[in-house]
Amino acid sequence: MARLADYFVLVGYDAEKRGSGDGQGQILQRFPEKDWEDNPFPQGIELFCQPSGWQLFTERNPPTFFVAVLTDINSERHYCACFTFWEAVESAQVQQPQSHPRNGEEEEEESASPVQPAQLFAPKSLVLVSRLDHAEVFRNSLGLIYTIYVDGLNVSLENVIGNLLTCTIPITGGAQRTISLGAGDRQVIQTPINDSLPVSSCSVALLFRQLGITNVLYLFCAALTEHKILFLSSSYQRLTDACRALLALMFPLKYSFTYVPILPAQLLEVLSTPTPFIIGVHSIFQSETQELLDVVIADLDGGTVNVPECVHISLLPEPLLQQTREALSMVLDPELEVADLAFPPSTISASSLKMQDKEIRAVFLRLFAQLLQGYRWCLHIIRIHPEPVIRFHKAAFLGQRGLTEDDFLTKVLEGMAFAGFVTERGAPYRSIDLFDELVAYEVKRMRAEEGNKQKILRHIKELAEKLYKNENPYPAVTMHKVQKPTEGCHLRLHQKPFPRLDEGTVQWIIDQATAKLQTAPPAVKAEKKCMVPSGPPIAAIMERNGNALANSARRLEVVRNCISYVFENKMLEAKKLFPAVLRAMKGRAARHCLTQELNLHVQQNRAVLDHQQFDFIVRMMNCCLQDCTAMDEHGIAAALLPLVTAFCRKLSPGITQFAYSCVQEHVVWTNIQFWEAMFYSDVQNHIRALYLDSSEENHTDEEGTEEPQEARSALEIASEQLRLWPTMSREKQQELIQKEESTVFSQAIHYANRMSYLLLPLDTSKNRLLRSSGLGDVESVSNSFVTNSIAGSVAESYDTESGFEDAESSDVANYVVRFINRFVDKVCTESGVTNEHLKGLHVMIPDIVQMHIETLDAVHRESKRLPPIQKPKLLRPNLLVGEECVMEGLRVYLMPDGREEAAGGNIGGPPLLPAEGAIFLTTYRIIFKGTPTDPLVGEQVVIRSFPISSLTKEKKINIQAQVDQFIQEGLQLRSCTFQLLKIAFDEEVASDSAEVFRKHLHKLRYPQHVHGTFAFTVGQSPKQAMQPKAKEKNPSLRTLSKNLVKNAKKTIGRQYVTRKKYTPPAWEQRSSQHFPEDNEDEISVSEEMDRSTLTPTTTIRPSEKMTINHLVERACCRDYQRLGLGTLSSSLTRSKNEPFRISTVNRMYAICRSYPGLLIVPQSIQDNTIQRISRCYRQNRFPVVCWRNSRTKAVLLRSGGLHGKGVVGLFKSQNAPTAGPSQTDSTSLEQEKYLQAVINSMPHYADAGGRNTLSGFTSAHMSSAGKWGSIRASGRMSSYALNVEIGSRLAGKDLLGAQHNGAPAEASFLRQHRASLYIIGDKSQLKGVKPDPLQHWEVVPIEVFDVRQVKASFKKLMKACVPGCPSTDPSVAYLRSLEESEWLSQIHKILQISVLVVELLDTGSSVLVSLEDGWDITTQVVSLVQLLSDPYYRTLEGFRLLVEKEWLSFGHRFSHRGAQTLAGQSSGFAPIFLQFLDCVHQIHLQFPMEFEFSLYYLKFLSYHYISNRFRTFLLDSDYERIELGLLYEEKGERKCQQVYKSIWDYIDRLNKKAPVFFNYMYAPEDGEVLRPYSNISNLKVWDYYTEETLSEGPSYDWELVQGQPEHMEEADRQDTSAPQTKRKIIWPCYDNRSRMEPDAISKLLEDLHNLEMELGQVPERWKDTWDKIKASQRTEARQEGSRTPSSLLMSSGLSHHRRSLGVYLQESGVGSTLNLSLDSDTSSTSTPSSGKQGGRRSTSTLYSQFQMSESENRSYEGSLYKKGAFMKPWKPRWFVLDKTKHQLRYYDSRMDTECKGVIDLAEVESITPGTPTMGAPKTVDEKAFFDLKTTKRVYNFCAQDVQLAQQWIDRIQSCLSDA
Repeated sequence: MARLADYFVLVGYDAEKRGSGDGQGQILQRFPEKDWEDNPFPQGIELFCQPSGWQLFTERNPPTFFVAVLTDINSERHYCACFTFWEAVESAQVQQPQSHPRNGEEEEEESASPVQPAQLFAPKSLVLVSRLDHAEVFRNSLGLIYTIYVDGLNVSLENVIGNLLTCTIPITGGAQRTISLGAGDRQVIQTPINDSLPVSSCSVALLFRQLGITNVLYLFCAALTEHKILFLSSSYQRLTDACRALLALMFPLKYSFTYVPILPAQLLEVLSTPTPFIIGVHSIFQSETQELLDVVIADLDGGTVNVPECVHISLLPEPLLQQTREALSMVLDPELEVADLAFPPSTISASSLKMQDKEIRAVFLRLFAQLLQGYRWCLHIIRIHPEPVIRFHKAAFLGQRGLTEDDFLTKVLEGMAFAGFVTERGAPYRSIDLFDELVAYEVKRMRAEEGNKQKILRHIKELAEKLYKNENPYPAVTMHKVQKPTEGCHLRLHQKPFPRLDEGTVQWIIDQATAKLQTAPPAVKAEKKCMVPSGPPIAAIMERNGNALANSARRLEVVRNCISYVFENKMLEAKKLFPAVLRAMKGRAARHCLTQELNLHVQQNRAVLDHQQFDFIVRMMNCCLQDCTAMDEHGIAAALLPLVTAFCRKLSPGITQFAYSCVQEHVVWTNIQFWEAMFYSDVQNHIRALYLDSSEENHTDEEGTEEPQEARSALEIASEQLRLWPTMSREKQQELIQKEESTVFSQAIHYANRMSYLLLPLDTSKNRLLRSSGLGDVESVSNSFVTNSIAGSVAESYDTESGFEDAESSDVANYVVRFINRFVDKVCTESGVTNEHLKGLHVMIPDIVQMHIETLDAVHRESKRLPPIQKPKLLRPNLLVGEECVMEGLRVYLMPDGREEAAGGNIGGPPLLPAEGAIFLTTYRIIFKGTPTDPLVGEQVVIRSFPISSLTKEKKINIQAQVDQFIQEGLQLRSCTFQLLKIAFDEEVASDSAEVFRKHLHKLRYPQHVHGTFAFTVGQSPKQAMQPKAKEKNPSLRTLSKNLVKNAKKTIGRQYVTRKKYTPPAWEQRSSQHFPEDNEDEISVSEEMDRSTLTPTTTIRPSEKMTINHLVERACCRDYQRLGLGTLSSSLTRSKNEPFRISTVNRMYAICRSYPGLLIVPQSIQDNTIQRISRCYRQNRFPVVCWRNSRTKAVLLRSGGLHGKGVVGLFKSQNAPTAGPSQTDSTSLEQEKYLQAVINSMPHYADAGGRNTLSGFTSAHMSSAGKWGSIRASGRMSSYALNVEIGSRLAGKDLLGAQHNGAPAEASFLRQHRASLYIIGDKSQLKGVKPDPLQHWEVVPIEVFDVRQVKASFKKLMKACVPGCPSTDPSVAYLRSLEESEWLSQIHKILQISVLVVELLDTGSSVLVSLEDGWDITTQVVSLVQLLSDPYYRTLEGFRLLVEKEWLSFGHRFSHRGAQTLAGQSSGFAPIFLQFLDCVHQIHLQFPMEFEFSLYYLKFLSYHYISNRFRTFLLDSDYERIELGLLYEEKGERKCQQVYKSIWDYIDRLNKKAPVFFNYMYAPEDGEVLRPYSNISNLKVWDYYTEETLSEGPSYDWELVQGQPEHMEEADRQDTSAPQTKRKIIWPCYDNRSRMEPDAISKLLEDLHNLEMELGQVPERWKDTWDKIKASQRTEARQEGSRTPSSLLMSSGLSHHRRSLGVYLQESGVGSTLNLSLDSDTSSTSTPSSGKQGGRRSTSTLYSQFQMSESENRSYEGSLYKKGAFMKPWKPRWFVLDKTKHQLRYYDSRMDTECKGVIDLAEVESITPGTPTMGAPKTVDEKAFFDLKTTKRVYNFCAQDVQLAQQWIDRIQSCLSDA
């Protein structure tokens, strides 16, 4: 029984204590006056009566009632029912000036009439304080007291209050009690049947009405996940109800934080508390809640829930969330289901509010049953007596439910509410309630009903019934009878104040009642205790995926087999299965299976293995553990824990190494929660064993002994014990307590040992813990897995990254001791171990650790002696002749970079990287060679290499190679051949070896002098060069052959000293800074140089004639003669008929060092003039002719840019005074004369038609729609401004509105004047230029990019094509970064200028290209112009000549731009030549039939011009090459071994051997000028930048690549007995496509070659074969006229087109033959013949793509006699030879359309002259017979006469050969 009310309190307004602000309340009276012993009087009631503050009012308000809740220090709740009414205040009490009513108007009134103060009313409250929550009873009782007072009933108030305070009621059990307070009243109180279920009347339903489903769910989740919740309402009663409702929803969890349904104004600062709370506040204080940042605010009146931004509420896991929403909506809004029906049932309506309340609670009760189903299986009972101690295994619960990732459940399980739940409901023997039954028995039903709305609703209604019954056990039979006050009585004017009650009377009533109670017998509440049912285990509930099970069964089989192989010592078998096992370990089932299987192999707690077995087992364990999180939710680590102390190996007599020393690197071992859960589950097993069979005493074995009564769980045993407990004797109880305590204690010792095993590293002397991070810091611990555990060398690898720097070794020990102590303290206090025992444990732990350290030392020592684990042996790379290793291979891992293909990426394919192998440094290349670490592709070889000279960036990085646990030092090497080596050094590589590697690399990359490059040192032993003691001058200089030095001296005896003036850095500055201020300086420098070079050349010993002879051999001269620009002899005799001559003025490189010795100049200009002119140009590069258009005779000239003075002098009018000495004037005059001479050389013809200058430059090339589009560059390079006419035409309206002469832009189109010479110059240099209309030349200033921009762009291009690491940021995607590099815009620019120049030359104007220093962009433009204009340069021979002439002879600075020596290191790599090759590649793509060379040829040049393998592209000019004796050494040095010094020789030799450089589609049109599109949309990224072949490295060193695949295939054949298929799998980025899958023509040529070899003939050169075939094809085509479609051209992977337009399909008139001709004439290239059938068959399939009716394909037809099959006669038939379909068809007669038979020519083996047989036509000559032998039979034919027979034989033969 319990008191209905503990205290009755009268609280009134305190008139004395009115400060400046609100008033205060005071307790006027309270009964009883002394506190009850069991229930002290709660503090602060006066605050809660008026939560919004005590104030006086000017009118009486009606009485109010609400219930506030106070929580005392023992977290007991007190319900304060407050009944408040208003009383008039005597004016004497109010000191007037200080009365502060709420609103200001009243105050004014008051001060206006001080005479008669307005009557004021003060609140007064009657308060009942109770521990029971019977709100209605309290309302009635207080109402009754008020009625007695207000209506003056004849009843003693003291009596009523006394009765109220002494009324006792039963707490639970569903009793019904009628009470009366002695005023003629009667009330019935019903108590709930089970007090563990909350009572909610209608509050939950009201809450949902106010806020709606989603909002309440938010609040519910927020409350469970411990967020702060604040309710706002203007009604206090509603606040209380809402808070009560929220708590009711949380059942069976209890809210344990701050709970204040009504918070008084004075305590508002409580809201900023850091702990969670549920608080209600009156909405007048809403403004004060605004600044709360982390509080979820629910406004009950407005129906909103506001979740602040910084608060993240984890919602229920799906599908529960959705199911709960649906269920709630069925309960709250049943009409929703039928809202759309045409005839909705009339009966449907929601239940009454009280019932609806219970239904909602039923939904939430079901929700909790589903959330927590199976929770009892995760309880660990650690102690049973004296009282049960229970722990919940959270990780196992989450793991088994598959909800480890779920935020909500994880937070709930970690919360205080759940901890309370475990304490309260964990006990195995107690009374049970609705929730226990639901979670135990109804889970299956809920699972079955999922998705069936009717059934779910039925279940909800059943539960609701039970809940309702619990609250209202009896239908209300008797009615309440309580007097109510008369209506409006509170407004009576002369109401007496509430009387003062007599304390004595009340106290006397109370005392009497208490005395009576003491004599009464105590009411015993009969508690029905029973064993709490556990319900089905989680595994039975969670349904599994059947499909996955089948799949995993196969995997488990693999795991089992592998383990049995290991233990049967079948290591090879085990090795094969091993990768599959490691992959299977990703699945949970396989990991469990592994632990079970290993368990079977442990006998008597120990399993001794040999080294290999040990290694396998350890690797499996590591793999198994590496996917475990720190929580170990699937119990894998738990299952392995006993195993790691069981498996061991003998290292030497008396020393054993256990598996635990090799599996320590996992985060789970540092997680204290894991150890606790493990400890508790072990303790539970032991305690269970203790009680299972009490007769046996010794049950403290190491692992819990399993008894046959396995079926009984620990909880069941515990509940049985608890039932018996009260019946036992005192001694028996003590004994049991003793036993349990010692069980826990022994387990604690056992665990201290276990923990020291797993926490102490093998090598404790290295004084670092495996996890230098804080404990349990999951992120920072690598989840690695140790592979080299055989060696026990795990430990050695640890020293790479030491966490504890130089601490004492005891640090590790101390750390472990501290960790174990923390653990022991926690578990022992929780499981009630006595203090003495605990102290004993603390003493033992350091000894345990120390002892273990000592054993480990011995193990470590021995393990170091083991032979180290076998790593894959290092593969040696193939080297070139003369290439030598500088450093032996360092073992490294090649890590994947940002390219996805090799790593398997999104593209799929095998993960070739990371690969394990070695990095080699040779004199020529850096080579990585190794094998992928992925066991599936382990047999492939991965090679990545690049020439040292192409290295552009080397940086140190730290890499986590996933194979090994530590971050390793690594290097990232980037090369301008578009390759990236990202390597991590193996831990066996000492860091100083890595340093040595870097030093050598640097030395080789930047030799002191060009002599140090590979092209020179090749074949010499580099050993002495690489000794660390070598001086900084490279000794290999001395070892150069004396021959070379002699030659150099002989050619030019100049010492290096004079060359100092010409050092590269000075050039670099000059070429990169085009600022006018510098021009003065530059001129003086160049003039100074001129003086030195113009001194009489006494040092040159050989006669001039000899030098000139040499020069004549050079490419320039050959080309000049080809172009008809004059021969040397004509120049020497000065014949005047030619406009140009070859001048030898520069033969000693005196005028311009970077020009060739022989130059073409106008005939009329004297040599001495040239010297003067040259000074106006940068680097003295004066204009010279380099090409002449054979048709228009226009010439192309090139020069360096003009110096400032020269420009001004040239273009200012002559009579204007010029600054500076008169020399300048004379020079500029001479310059003019020079240009005039060039103009005069052209055939002058008046252009009366007034054609526009740029007639051919059609708008197709221009972007805008005007007559002339604008040449706009994209990106940063600003638009061109081309001067005057060309300017306006090209730049269009947008740049030059009006011309210099004021004429509008359009008019200039009509001007007939066209300049004879255009000078294309740099805009920045031609700033002050005023054009002169009288001159014949015109200046076109354009804006070009300088070398710096090319460098920057190239760097970005490299990063885009070969990114260093995968980009996570989508904005750094490949195409985006490609665009940002601006590489394509630069190519667009160059092509655009070149096409412009081509146009001008083609229309007869000459052009002088005079940009920057005349050796970068000038060279690019001039070369492209010649390539586009002259078909000769598009042949192999011509292209070579072009490069030799324009790039080598005209002094493009290859060594400097390629940064090939130490001097160029600072300036970096500038790919000017590569850019040119890329432009050629773009043109090649657009005109694939115009070039004799293939794209591979361009790639070959791109690779080797920076590889330094050949000497061709070394040094900066012919002058330097002669100085080193490079140009003419060939004659003397033929004797040296066959290393190619020149790339051209190499290409020629290779071209003779194989058609790699040849383009089969080469079918040029005579004299075609190419005009490529240059828009960026027409440009493609060159695949040279992106492709790679990991199987062999770059394919440009031909010797290395040849001959590999054949051996590999042979080896394969021996390996496998399986039938060989012809299928090849070709992997992107691994295989060399063109070799694995050659194009048809190459294949046929190769087959032909092999056949000739087999037949023992001397094989023909492929070129001769090809030419023959082409020729025969042409003649054949001519004979047959246009009837025969010329045969198809097959090309190597390129589409057939002249300009990307596809095949021209022309219908020719005769017989409407489809003419698949690719050439303009009908002749076309055929496919070469082949003797093999394989080749032929493939071509026949090729033709079958063209579906045509038979009649269309008659290559040749006629009548033949054919002998029938066996015993059949000869018959005449009409035969049709079809070349396209590759068939011989026959018909009955010529007219017949139905084909009688087909002979497939692919099956024909031979065609031979035949002999007449029986029944043959008599009249025919016997030579007219021939036989056709196929694979199936022999056909006999006979023609009308011998000629016809011969023709047929030839035709069929040619058809065969075409295949």
